[in-house]
Amino acid sequence: MKKDLISKDLLKTMAKDISKHILNIDIKEDMEIIDKEFVRIEKRDADLIFKNGKELIHIEIQNNNHKEMHLRMHRYYSDILFEYEDYKISQYLLYIGKYNCSMISQIKRDRIDYSYDIINFKDLDCQKFLDSDDPSAVTLAILCDFKGKDKQLVINNILQKLKELSDERDYKKYLKALSIYSLNRNLGKELKKGVDMFNFNIEESPLYQLAIERGMKQGIEKGIEKGIEKGIEKGREEAKKNTSFNNAYIMITKFGMEIDTIGKEFNLNKDELLDYINSRK
Repeated sequence: MKKDLISKDLLKTMAKDISKHILNIDIKEDMEIIDKEFVRIEKRDADLIFKNGKELIHIEIQNNNHKEMHLRMHRYYSDILFEYEDYKISQYLLYIGKYNCSMISQIKRDRIDYSYDIINFKDLDCQKFLDSDDPSAVTLAILCDFKGKDKQLVINNILQKLKELSDERDYKKYLKALSIYSLNRNLGKELKKGVDMFNFNIEESPLYQLAIERGMKQGIEKGIEKGIEKGIEKGREEAKKNTSFNNAYIMITKFGMEIDTIGKEFNLNKDELLDYINSRK
């Protein structure tokens, strides 16, 4: 995690959210981020370290298996202990990799009896975060195992939920956290595409306006034959259908989304959608 690119306020928010929703730790009001680089033989910059009352909490986020992680965590522990001997020290590693976690979480040898906690996100219910009405929990869904679901759709669902649950200022704050988390999951491309899509105003698109006009025109022409009132209603139906096809067309051609995925999302027949796309070329 590139801490030099993250503000202290954002680090504090992320630490609180992870502690509350994943570690089930009661965070004190006066919790304080420790922004310290530990240097001995090599430069080591821990992901998150913060004071919480008389406890010092260290959190690492790992997206791959590191065969010497137990040694690294023990070294962090000794460095932290050297600076904060009067504090209880708790260490957590959040594993978000796609392969089974094979890292060792303890050292027992000579007179050393050391251990830290590994939280494997494969064991967490991603849907619980997505269904939450707390935007800070929804944000953490990006760290979960998507269980084979389309990555872009999951990202879009997260963004949609955050827009519904937060005002503009908080949405931007959670978007910054998502940007950091997405780097750990290699989902930066999908997040950018999702953000661009939500910032794109479909109703202002010339293609959208054209779809409305065509739908209304077709309905009104049929209305001349079967009655103006029925024709206008038909026009509304045609406009709605054309709008769905047009929105799907934009998602597929502008944002490169899969036709099967978008077809299901808009409840459109795949063959009809293909015909529509071909007619636009």
